[in-house]
Parts: sequence; C-alpha cells; structure tokens
Amino acid sequence: MKTILVPVEQHEQADVGPRLAAMTALRYESLVEAFALRPPPRPALDWDPASAAMLEDSRRDDDRNRAEAYAVLAGIMADVGLKETVADGEAPGWVWNEQPLAGDNFLGSRGRAFDLTVVGQPRQNGSSITTLEAALFDSGGPILIAPTAPIGDFGRDVVVVWNGSSETARTIAFALPILRRAERVTILADDGELGHAPSGQMVRRRLARQGIAADLQLLEGGRIRSGETILDRAAGLNCDLLVKGAYTQSRIRQMIFGGATKHTLAHATVPVFMAH
Repeated sequence: MKTILVPVEQHEQADVGPRLAAMTALRYESLVEAFALRPPPRPALDWDPASAAMLEDSRRDDDRNRAEAYAVLAGIMADVGLKETVADGEAPGWVWNEQPLAGDNFLGSRGRAFDLTVVGQPRQNGSSITTLEAALFDSGGPILIAPTAPIGDFGRDVVVVWNGSSETARTIAFALPILRRAERVTILADDGELGHAPSGQMVRRRLARQGIAADLQLLEGGRIRSGETILDRAAGLNCDLLVKGAYTQSRIRQMIFGGATKHTLAHATVPVFMAH
C-alpha cells in the first residue's frame, strides 16, 4: 500500500476520504495523490453570448471548487502530520494533482497506477455510489471505503469475510500487506454453504503460509451472505477494518433483492477494504 489515490469531493462529508487516506499513508508509509472530483462544466449549446457566459461561469466554478478542495486537503494533511511533497518524494507524504475536469472516469482510470483508492461511503447529499463503483470496477485494484462515522486507529483488528467467491479471493490477495501488519485477524466463513469452493480452513492455511495467524469463526445456515449478520459479528469482535469481496452477486440482483455488499455499504461504521 505504498501509493494511494483519493478524490476530494464537494459536500459536507468531503473530509472523510482524505482523512482516512492520510491515516493509511502514516500507517503504511505511503504517498497520497489527491485531486478535486467534480462534474465537467455545462457545455455551451451555441455560440451566442448567453451560452458563452454560461461556459465562462462554469470555468470559474471549476477553478473555485479546485481551490476549495485543495484547501480542505491541505488542512487535513497538516492536522494528521503529512507534508506536501513531489510525486517522487519521500513517503509518507502527499501530492496534489491539478488535473482539470476530473470526474469518475478519471478516478477509475488513474487508479490503475495506484495500490489503493480511497473513497467515501455512499450517502445522500454525500459521496456518490457512481464514484465508488468507478474506483471499484475500473481501477483494477482494491478500494478502501471511509465511513461517515468517526474512526480512530484501524487495521489492527481485521475481519475477513470468506464466502468462497473469486472476488473475495482477489480481495484477500490485495489485502495481504494489511493483514501482515494486523494484530488480530479473524476469518468469518460458512463452510456448509460453500459447496465445492475452498473452505474457511483452507483460507486460514493460505494466510498461515504468509505468516498471518488467523482465527476462524463459522457462521451457519448461509448467514455469511447476510450483511447484517456480518456487521453484527464484526462489531462483536471489536473489528476496526472489514475485508470483503464486493458484489459477489450481480449488482442488478442486489439492487432488487439486497445483498451483503449493499448492506455493508449502507451501514458499515468501520473502514471497509473491497475489491471485485
């Protein structure tokens, strides 16, 4: 986790993602790159004076939003104790990307050159689910979701949710640097519901070969696919970071019927490490 990308958004909870990115950089000696996330300016439909004025107003808004985002970020980084540096500078530290018109597409594409992308928990009048999904599906890497609830230290007591899916297997591979630094790792699994998929015990053995001693707790009766059960059990374990594969059922199915990912995104109060 040596390189981290984080967008700075324009809403009341805009500080949660950058603050978690800064905390992550301190913990793993990483370099953070940040940029102002905003929609592109309204296009001028015709070259009449009114549309030209709209375009100029949009450009001014873009410049103002970028300056405000930089001020928010600089304040957070100073509060945490990270210094602004250059792209090849010493870590931990942070750099500012002046990319104009940087939206969700830029976030997903840019994230391919980073170990981790940090985004905010989707909320009405807050971070957008489209921003999270751009990072999740387009970057090719993992994301760390910053909850709107206040957090302290994290990454010491980690819960891994194992449901036998390829998405979760990939997430665990991405999370190995975090799991190696954790003080306690607990695997939640439901071996009776996994069919021919590897068991929780096999995942425990996989981590042990990486030097990671993990406890295994079994959730019977298919409860590994219940987001409510996962969060309740994680809270009972004093979990400060949840590692979970994202959308192991289709997004459309989860939109209609619900699912563990949808519930986790809506209700998690600790950072969530996800990949697809």
